[in-house]
Amino acid sequence: MKPPKIIDLSISLETGLPSDPPNMIPQIVYHDHKMGADQMLDFFPGIKKEQLPNEMGWALEEITLTTHSGTHLDAPYHYHPTMDKGKRALTIDEIPLDWCFSDGVLLDFSYKADGERISADDVKAELDRIGYQLKQRDIVLVRVGADRSWGKPEYLTKGAGMTRESTLYITEQGVKVVGIDAWSWDRPLPFLAEEFKQNGDPGIIWEAHFAGIENGYCHMEKLANLDKIPKPFGFKVSCFPVKIKAASAGWVRCVAIIDE
Repeated sequence: MKPPKIIDLSISLETGLPSDPPNMIPQIVYHDHKMGADQMLDFFPGIKKEQLPNEMGWALEEITLTTHSGTHLDAPYHYHPTMDKGKRALTIDEIPLDWCFSDGVLLDFSYKADGERISADDVKAELDRIGYQLKQRDIVLVRVGADRSWGKPEYLTKGAGMTRESTLYITEQGVKVVGIDAWSWDRPLPFLAEEFKQNGDPGIIWEAHFAGIENGYCHMEKLANLDKIPKPFGFKVSCFPVKIKAASAGWVRCVAIIDE
């Protein structure tokens, strides 16, 4: 029996990439093995560098970032203090682990223009096209193709985005975890800002996120390689988040698992 094929759906954390707003760009300081040797002298009084293998010690990194840097899973607490019409919103360390490993479903909206809405009718039409009916605890992955611009400033404005109605339609089927290969589950924020400037409608602001106030759910942002999943369903998704006490999100190494 062949081992399953595992497809990495995550991006790498890198220092200085302009694919986040300036105040959210990760910064990584690398301590190499020579620097690690100096650090080891403090941990082991009396040892000399020449007593270490090739006069080298450990390597480590210092990282400055937010819980929403890189590929991550947003908890309901990110959207609002409450979920499910009044219950206390779950933080990332409280997310049931069985939400994070389940059957995957891939919906392809990469044909849509940047900033375009993905409506509930769009979701229904795509499900009809692939011949699938959503069930409880499916993990729904939405492909818009923004990951092609990862590492570039324009990444922040790439891709279509979900709406309140399309998010509620999916979560009403019992889905608890979804994800998208773009900076935000919503439409790109610059499009929302410009639309709000023109019509003053507050209902468009973060509407897909705020849908979690009504139906609690988690979503992954900054996924990648969804185009490498060879079929729209019939695979597993694993997306366990890092456990951070009382946090709104956690970094995740999301993968698709496909039996061959």
